[in-house]
Amino acid sequence: MERFEDLITSNIPVLVDFFAEWCGPCKAMKPILEELKGIKGEKVRIVKVDVDKHKEIAAYYQIQSVPTLMIFKDGKQLWRQSGVMRANDLSTILSQYE
Repeated sequence: MERFEDLITSNIPVLVDFFAEWCGPCKAMKPILEELKGIKGEKVRIVKVDVDKHKEIAAYYQIQSVPTLMIFKDGKQLWRQSGVMRANDLSTILSQYE
């Protein structure tokens, strides 16, 4: 598995979904992220991070609630929001960073 730091240094936007297995809204994000991947294709990379398995990453980014979505590009955090979002809204936001 790639290291998180290596994943977020991509020159294409990386959408990170911080989630937990026990979280209902996180489960609702799964089909939304699949739809988003269908819309954006290779223009974006989507990474899921389980906050219970990767506590050090969750602590570093001060994840207080799940799901929390973040966009990184070239190692920089460009955007962050907690809660479920629609695929079209995420697509619009990602378009700003392509």
